[in-house]
Amino acid sequence: MIVSAIISPYLPQYAATLVYMLQSTEYRARPYLAWYWRTQDFSQVAKRRQLRRTRAAWLLLLAVYAGMILQIAGGLFLIALWHWHGLAGGWAFGLALIISYPVIWAHFIVVPLILGRFLVVMPREKRAIIASERIFKDHKGAKIAIAGSYGKTSMKELLLTVFREGKEVAATPANKNVAISHARFAQTLTGGEDILLIEYGEGAPGDVTRFARRTHPTHAVITGVAAAHLDQYKTVEAAGKDIFSVAAALPSEDTCYVNGESPAAEPFTKPGFALYSRGGALGWKVHDVTVSISGLSFSLQKGKQAIHLTSGLLGRHQLGPLSLAAALAHEFGLSPEQIIAGIGKTQPFEHRMQPYRLGGAWIIDDTYNGNIEGIRAGTDLLRELPAKRKMYVTPGLVDQGAMTAAVHQEMGQLIATSRADIVVLMQNSVTPLIQKGLEAANFTGEVRIETNPLEFYTNLTHFVSAGDVVLMQNDWPDNYA
Repeated sequence: MIVSAIISPYLPQYAATLVYMLQSTEYRARPYLAWYWRTQDFSQVAKRRQLRRTRAAWLLLLAVYAGMILQIAGGLFLIALWHWHGLAGGWAFGLALIISYPVIWAHFIVVPLILGRFLVVMPREKRAIIASERIFKDHKGAKIAIAGSYGKTSMKELLLTVFREGKEVAATPANKNVAISHARFAQTLTGGEDILLIEYGEGAPGDVTRFARRTHPTHAVITGVAAAHLDQYKTVEAAGKDIFSVAAALPSEDTCYVNGESPAAEPFTKPGFALYSRGGALGWKVHDVTVSISGLSFSLQKGKQAIHLTSGLLGRHQLGPLSLAAALAHEFGLSPEQIIAGIGKTQPFEHRMQPYRLGGAWIIDDTYNGNIEGIRAGTDLLRELPAKRKMYVTPGLVDQGAMTAAVHQEMGQLIATSRADIVVLMQNSVTPLIQKGLEAANFTGEVRIETNPLEFYTNLTHFVSAGDVVLMQNDWPDNYA
């Protein structure tokens, strides 16, 4: 082990490992360097993913290889001068160059990234963000901000799918939810859209306030508050305060729609806000619910009006978002037929409660989930679904800050309630905490600890059999291990 750690920076794959680490940290210098200096064995870094050979990755890889070769060549040249011409200290300086090349180039690799960001990228992004505020302010359509600790992208895609049945709608793409993403989205608008859907990502205090100031929302959906990004927010209360700051930018409190099933959101919820839950939304009540591996069916009733709906989304926790989408669509003027068609087209977003067949087993891919409320929803679903054998797979959650221990022990207790026959935990720093929660809940099923996540996921077909239901929640990048 010690020998492997010592020689790992001198192995041929070391340069590719550096580029992989940069790629995994989204080419950000600070998290990359923090990961680099806490790594002991560079041959054991890439356990969950592999380097994606993009153009940028290839260029960086070639630059690192070239720099390393030149440094080694320079060291050998100094040693040769010492040997043949008696250059004073040549052997020492040459040897130092040869020995130090892994550390030198691990740091040189970030220099062009830092210079490029400060001299080119940041000024360009600032201009685009400033220009976008005028576009949003002048836009005549309804502008719906979507904020929260979880479920933002799923809510945005749900609203987009339903509203498209009767309105001209534009939405921020995928999970692009920061200021520069909003600015790029603004550049694509024609001005003729009826509704804009703008996802807000919260990464640090003040983010949501700034997003609201620039995008001028007329409506807001707050999907919930939970422990997330606590490395920056420090407390759930601080995150909730920032998320709910979007309400101050709205023309009226009654256009702020809040998940009534989020306990951490309650302290910030005002009487004028509209709540939605699995019981319904905006006066519409949920009835006749059926849950299966293929989705949900239910009825919405308001007075003498009734709509029967079917969705491809999984789990009872989706009843609230679906009810809100249907109710808002009705308020925006869509007909019952359009609402039924829109809800019928809703499907799980990629890696968010997304079911697929593997042999005779069902796999529910929820690997983009990253908070305790998502864990709660997933374990509720697994408990409710019929199966010959139930398996639960997770590495745990990231960015939980001071709540890491409490959150993961609660997570273990929630997993125990899922009635899983087998729990598979990916070995990392929070594994013992999850195990402690399982033990506290008297979990009697089998617990497996996987030390090689990439191998496990690649060979998943060997772990499952016909009739199994496997729920996979969250996935850690290697830099969090």
